[in-house]
Amino acid sequence: MISLFSPNSGFAFERPLVALSAIIILPLALFLARRFGNRFTASVSIGPPGGAPFSVPFALERIMRFLRLLEYAGIILLFAVACGPVMRNAKTVWLNRGADIMFVLDISPSMAALDMDGSNRFEMARSLILSFAGRREADGIGLVGVGSDAAMLLPPTADRRVLEARLGELRIGELGEGTALGTGLALAAFHVEKSEAQRRAVVLISDGENNAGAVHPETAAAMVRDAGSSLWVIGIGTGGTVPIDFTDPFTRVRQTGMYDSRFDINTLKRISDAGNGNWIQAPSPDAFAQAFAVIDEEEMVVMRQGSVTETRYLHRLFLSLALGLLAGTRFVRRIFLGAWL
Repeated sequence: MISLFSPNSGFAFERPLVALSAIIILPLALFLARRFGNRFTASVSIGPPGGAPFSVPFALERIMRFLRLLEYAGIILLFAVACGPVMRNAKTVWLNRGADIMFVLDISPSMAALDMDGSNRFEMARSLILSFAGRREADGIGLVGVGSDAAMLLPPTADRRVLEARLGELRIGELGEGTALGTGLALAAFHVEKSEAQRRAVVLISDGENNAGAVHPETAAAMVRDAGSSLWVIGIGTGGTVPIDFTDPFTRVRQTGMYDSRFDINTLKRISDAGNGNWIQAPSPDAFAQAFAVIDEEEMVVMRQGSVTETRYLHRLFLSLALGLLAGTRFVRRIFLGAWL
């Protein structure tokens, strides 16, 4: 097999000897056609005796040259069909399963605080989750949203396009103005308990203002621990007065101004302790990114990988193009140019 790209991927011919013969036959056929094609033809001027010869009202010779080029292309494509054209794509496959990691993301209005070097807490969290998932292709990444209530937004999945789309649709305040951290952690605990992954982790990202929900956050943290999962608690943001800017997803009213951030370190620490977890404070974008780097290192799973090659056969496409070119040029010759040939 001859490949035009790499040995395991790209365009290739299954029958390379036919391709090599075409390199010899086609130039020879073109030479013979030019050398002997017009040997027994004669040019006769058509017109009245003694008058001007008949002429075509358009550039017939140029059109004929173009049609011949199309015919040659059709013939070349027929040879390509005989060569067995294929497109191969080498794909990496994981031979063992990665970790299942559930992110419990606070999407209450306080996450719109602009204390991340001009960006808000929510946007920074969303960006870092996507970056983290991109580095861990074999992991199942899940997402729980937390507001006045909590919702399972995405169960653990290795499909990064689905994760990116769901995060892109997520809006601050769409689950209400409260923060039910306990309910969100309980949902995550329920899902990781059923996971069969070698490693399981729950990552809570919040500013700590728990003020809603029927499940106490420390009780939910213990549920995460009992489910055999590690717990990471990232406290994002700073306390004090910070600017805020977001659009209410229900009223479409933009809310801007200064916000009294009640960043609650003690609540987040107690949640971490109740789940035998790890507490990380992230008051800045750099500290936030470093928190993800630590989780990435600590929740590492040794992965084994292999490679499979997908083959897509192109003979039907090439044959359709070849027949289309040959039939099309013949049609144009007979129907449109027949009166001048």
